[in-house]
This record gives sequence, structure tokens and C-alpha cells, in this order.
Amino acid sequence: MIPEPNSKAARILVVDDDRAMCQLLSDLLCEDGYAVDISYDGESAIEKHKTGRFDLTITDLMMPKMKGVELIQRLREIDGGAPVLLITAFGTIESAVEAMRAGAFHYVTKPFHNEEILIQVKRALDQQRLQKELKRLRTEVQARERFQNIIGQSAAMQRIFETVAQVCDLPANLLIEGESGTGKEIIARAIHFNSSRASGPFVPVNCAAIPENLLESELFGYVRGAFTDARKDRHGLFQEASGGILFLDEIGEIPLTLQAKLLRVLEDKEVRPLGANQGEKVDTRVLSASNQHLEELVRTGKFRQDLFYRLNVIRIELPPLRERSEDIPLLVNHFIAKFSNNAKRRVEGIQPDALAALKSHDWPGNIRELEHTIERAILLGKAAEIGLEDLPADLIARGESAFIVGQGLAKQLTLRDLERDYIGKILQSTQGNKTEAARILGVDRTTLYRKLEEYKLKD
Repeated sequence: MIPEPNSKAARILVVDDDRAMCQLLSDLLCEDGYAVDISYDGESAIEKHKTGRFDLTITDLMMPKMKGVELIQRLREIDGGAPVLLITAFGTIESAVEAMRAGAFHYVTKPFHNEEILIQVKRALDQQRLQKELKRLRTEVQARERFQNIIGQSAAMQRIFETVAQVCDLPANLLIEGESGTGKEIIARAIHFNSSRASGPFVPVNCAAIPENLLESELFGYVRGAFTDARKDRHGLFQEASGGILFLDEIGEIPLTLQAKLLRVLEDKEVRPLGANQGEKVDTRVLSASNQHLEELVRTGKFRQDLFYRLNVIRIELPPLRERSEDIPLLVNHFIAKFSNNAKRRVEGIQPDALAALKSHDWPGNIRELEHTIERAILLGKAAEIGLEDLPADLIARGESAFIVGQGLAKQLTLRDLERDYIGKILQSTQGNKTEAARILGVDRTTLYRKLEEYKLKD
């Protein structure tokens, strides 16, 4: 919740060639707790704005040296965020419209009630405060989207960092390839928020999640009457992303019939909505991503070669998590910090055997799977650190396996002893569930029962 404004902290500049009016407004505002300064013409008001900050300017519309509308326009060049309240004796629609177009917050006609002025002053200052708060929050969100969300110390990730830093402000299209869960959208967002387009929109779209018959209208928009339910014009995602970046995730899922139109948009920088007679220019940079190798799709005839060349001006290939296991401790600490704040308990770290189990896992779901694993461990665990018992059964088995092998080397155990201990640990991890134990061990239930009988582990 935004705190109530401290009126004494707000500085207001009153501008009017009528000295009596200036004094009246000054007295009224000072009595209400505001700090007030006065200018009797537009030029002196501009000079005061250049040397000091004002939270609000109140100006008359009709002044001999500089009209109020011109003053508003000049002040916008100095401080585009400071609101201006206009006072006029010419309460026509034309003057009001002109003032609002110039950037006035509101206008009040003479003669006015004192309470009306105070209400409009408070509204203008409240709106300015909300805009500042929104800007602050947007800055914080953008900061979180910068490079710190790309976590990794491995050589492979260091190369990714270098590439991302180089391509942020290049105008070229960019293709990000990698398995599901490797963080392709995080890379795209980092490029956006570190580029000159950061103030523009970032529009992500999962091409695989939109039905084929709707994808064209979603991307390119449509005009009224283009089809049965098209009751009004609608901009497509290319138009929504103009001035920013459009992120086409899973672009390999776009049907061939639509790929030709996408290629045309990328080449001409022009979108023609469904049912339209002419195109519309768009200033949109396209980043695309795929969990498939587009070159292979080109070879099998599922993706246009010319579109692939257009998208693949620059390519970033994200390695799977199993190829950069040295990054797992960093990722684990990141997710512990992320999820423990919302959990009922404070998690301070992870035990070595649990971390060893995570590092030995193949992670077919990559970073996304690791994130869900840590979230589950925090929600279901009870200790101050994540332990082996907080992990899924197959991960527990890997941790136990690593421990048993280490113990076996230290004690020089026989292969039979190692097998017996490992089967026993797997049964413990599955709480005696022999079907699950057989699945983890990679044997059928008959073989497991025979081993249990052999090693006298039935109980």
C-alpha cells in the first residue's frame, strides 16, 4: 500500500500575471500545508523549474507574454512527469481540449471554489505519486530480469554470458535452441531488458500452445468482418510488440502454411492483418526458441529453409543441465532462497549427500525439474537443511548409491556385499515398496524377490 502523502513535502509553483490571484492561491495552499512559490509570467516559471524541482505547477491559461498551453509544452520538455493544473476564465470545450492535449492534468474554471482547487491539487499529487511508484516497481522487475537470473559458473555458461552481452543491441533476429527447461525464455528476457528496447514491450508467445486455426490471427491480428466472430479490429502480437521484442517460443511447431507469411513479415517489417487490404509497418525485433534442432526439421521438410535462415542470423545453444553439473550447487542455493521465503520453515542449505544425489541425476527436465525438486523438498521437509530423505525416491537411490560405492572403496567390500547393501538402501528409500524398488533397480519383481531371499532381506 502506498503511504498517504506528506503535503508539507510537496512543492507547488503558482503562475499567473494577476498578482492578487497568485497571493490568493499561495495563501490557500500554504494553509493546507504545501510549500508554494510564485511566478508572474511563463519565462520566470521556466527558469524556476530549471533550478528547482516542483511537484505541481498551477498556471493561468491567458497570460500576456506566454499562454498557459505554451508553458505546459515547455515544462514537458524540462520535466515530463510533473503535473500541471490549469486555471482559466475561458471555460470552453476548445480551450480544455487544447490544454489536455498539451499535457495538463486537469483544468478549473474561474470563478472557482477553494475546496475545488484543493481537491484537484491532491488528485494531481496522488497521481504523480502513483506514477513514481509504478516506475519504481517496473524498474525493480526489470532489474530482476537482468543477467543475475542466468545462473552458472561453468565454461559453457560463461560463453553464453559473453554471447548475450554482445547481441543485446544488435538488430538481427536471434534463435535460442535447447532442451525443455534449459531457460530459453530467461535468456530472451535478459536480452530484452539489457537492450535499448527495454522500455518497450516484451511479448512472449508459445506457438505450440495456440491452435493452428487461431495462431495466424494471434500473430498478425484481424479487421472487423474478417471472419464470423470478428466484430471489431484487433491488433496481433507483432503490433503489440512494436518498439520491443516478440519472443516466439517453440517456433518449430508453427505449421508450414503459416511459415511463409511469417517469413514475409520478417523480410518486409510489415504486418497485414486477416481481412485487411494493406499492411502496417511494425518495429519489432524477433527472438525465437525451439527445443528441437530446426536444421533437422528443415531436412525432414517440416520447416522452411528460407525461414530458418531468416531466424538463424544469430544462434545461442543452451547446454542441458547434465552437461554442466558444476552449476547445480549455485542453482540449488538460488532456488532455496527463492522458495524458503514463502515456506513455513527457514531452509538454510542442503546436506552433502543430498547435493551429491542431485549432481549425479541426469535431469531430463533440466533446470525446471531441479526447481520443482527443490520446491517440493522445502514444502515437505522438516529440518533446517534439505536432506536425502526430502528428495524423490529415484534421487535418494542415486545418493545412497554414491554413498555405498564410497564406503565400498574405503572398506574394500566385495561386489556381493555392495549389492546387498544397495538393495537394502533402496528398500529403505521406498519404505518397503518392492514394485518401486524394482523399478529403481532396473529389474523385475521376480529377480528382486530372489535377491531378497538370497541376502535374507525379506524383512
